[in-house]
Order: sequence, then structure tokens, then C-alpha cells
Amino acid sequence: MTFGTDFWLHCGFRTLVRTERGWLIPTGDYFVQVLARPELALVPESCAAEIALHESLAAQPLRAVSASELAAVQDDDARENYAVFLRFRDALQTAGTLEAYYLQLMRSGVVNVPAVFIDAVVQALLRNLLDNCNDAFEARAAEMLFRPQRITLQDGQMLAGDRETLDMLNETAGLGEVGRLLLQSGALQPTAQVKVLSADNAAQYWQESDRHHFLLDLTHELTQDLSHGLTFKMTRARSGLKALARVLERWVAHLLGVQVQIEPVHQVTDSAWRWHVGLDVESTAILNDLYQDRPVEAERMQRLVSLFKLTFANPAEMRADVAGKPVYLGLATNADGVVRIKPQNLLLNLPLASAS
Repeated sequence: MTFGTDFWLHCGFRTLVRTERGWLIPTGDYFVQVLARPELALVPESCAAEIALHESLAAQPLRAVSASELAAVQDDDARENYAVFLRFRDALQTAGTLEAYYLQLMRSGVVNVPAVFIDAVVQALLRNLLDNCNDAFEARAAEMLFRPQRITLQDGQMLAGDRETLDMLNETAGLGEVGRLLLQSGALQPTAQVKVLSADNAAQYWQESDRHHFLLDLTHELTQDLSHGLTFKMTRARSGLKALARVLERWVAHLLGVQVQIEPVHQVTDSAWRWHVGLDVESTAILNDLYQDRPVEAERMQRLVSLFKLTFANPAEMRADVAGKPVYLGLATNADGVVRIKPQNLLLNLPLASAS
């Protein structure tokens, strides 16, 4: 197997095996990497039973664990974390591939593992389908599918930044507890150790991808004032929204086997608007209200980051009653300015002629 530019080194991709279909089979080494997550890592307070369980699973990640072994872990939270890990491990092995596991879990409507495990699976899936990608903008846009983003407006630009990274820098200046104390004492001013991804620094993304400190410019159009009251609008060649659209196209093709084209749009002008999918909770509610001609407050409308138009390459793959019609997608922030994409929405809610 040959690989392109490496990135997201901690997602476990290198421990997975591709099938002929291109889907990912979990291995023992993959589960060892999951076991190393902070939620499962040993701490000084870990009891002897937890230490023994952790060390044995690190050595034999696929071995059976008895109920008595689990019950012997004294800390309630630690015991529950190991129970979740074992449930995740066993379900993933039963499904056979990460893709099959993810689709089965989302279609079941019963999500019995925490979001951190689901986000880890989504990251590995995206790492797989972007393996031959050499576009840093697409890789950075893909982070939006498994890491919440804070959206800010700065000098006419709409910027998406990793929420966890920005919050950490805001609280500790990237210096841990020492930084937190210095900030609280006023001895240190918060400085955002982040940068906007651009053509000039895109090559740095690959080496720094696990730091999640690049901002993605989601500004899709630039408006230039001309003389005599005229304005000129130009679509940006390196639009973060366009990169996100390319990632979503790959996501649908990889998991559903359906070819679609997705493009950012400013508004829905289609009088025959028939179908829409919100990529998050907020945009779902806004699009539902607009579709039903219910009033939407200006403050909620301002939360819309973008709309997209999705078209099927083959209309025969759509439900007969909407075949050939575009599907409109929405992306919006919550009241705190955070975007939390639910990538499963695009898999569960497209108007497919039959289940893929």
C-alpha cells in the first residue's frame, strides 16, 4: 500500500487495514491506540485492579474480559470507561470495518458510546478517504466533521477555529497551569497562537495537523467597491467552504457509493424547493422553519454560516418524487458561535432511491 502526505498521526490510521472496497478493518494495534486515550489512561489514583486490566489489554487488546475483572475496578468512572471501551471494541469487531460500524450505529438510532469515540472513528474514516489528498485546505476543512469550531468575524473574514484549541489558548496561553496563573495575575496577556491557513503556509499544515491551530477562512465571496456606486463580487479560489464541499462529496461517495456535487450558495431561490438537510442541529431547525414558511428571527438567520446546493450525478439514485431536484444543505452556529457538524446527517437524510 502506498500513502500520500501523512497527517493526523494520532488517529490510528496506520494501524488499520484496507479492504478491497477501501474500507477499514480494525486491528489489535488500533485498540491499543484507543486504550491510550486520556479517558482510559492510568492515573496515580488507579487501583491495582485497574492497572492490571489496563496492562493486560495493552498486551492483548482483543482478549475477553470477565464481569468480575471489570467489577474489581474501584473507581466508578474508570469502570464505566472500560465498559464503554469494551462495548466499542466488540461492536467494531462484529461490524468488521469502521465504515460498517459507523453506518450501523447511526442508522440504529441508538448511540451507546460517547461522542469522543464516534469522533475518533469519523477522523479515521476521513483520514482514509483523504489519503491521496494533497490539498491542505480540504484536510483542514475535514476537521470540521469531528472537532467543533468557533466562528468569528475578523476584518471582513469569516474564520473557523478549533474550539478546544482556542479555548485552551484563551485560558492558559498554551502554557498549561503556569499560563493560567500568569493570565489570572495579569502578568501575561493572552496571545492567539493560531494562524489563518493560506497558500503561503499550507505546506506547514501537514507537519502541524495534530495541533489543530490553523484557522480556516470560510469567506466565499469578496466584494470590491468600484466607482459610480458599482460593486464587483469575486468568488475566492481558496474558499474554505468550497474545500468543505469537496470533503462532503468524498464523504458521501465513500460511505454511500453515490456521486454528488456540492457547491456553496448564498440563498435558496428555488420556488420548487423540495428537500433539505441540515449539517447540524441549528441549521436543521432553521431550514425546517424556512421550508414551512415559519418566521425566523434575524438573530437566528445570522447564525447561518452557509448554504450549499447538492446535486446527484445520477438522478436515478434519488427518490422518484424528487429525482433531478437539488438538495439544499445548511451550516449554522449555535448561540455561542460554535459549529458542531453532524456528518451522519448527510448519510441518513439524503433522498436515496434505496438504502445504500
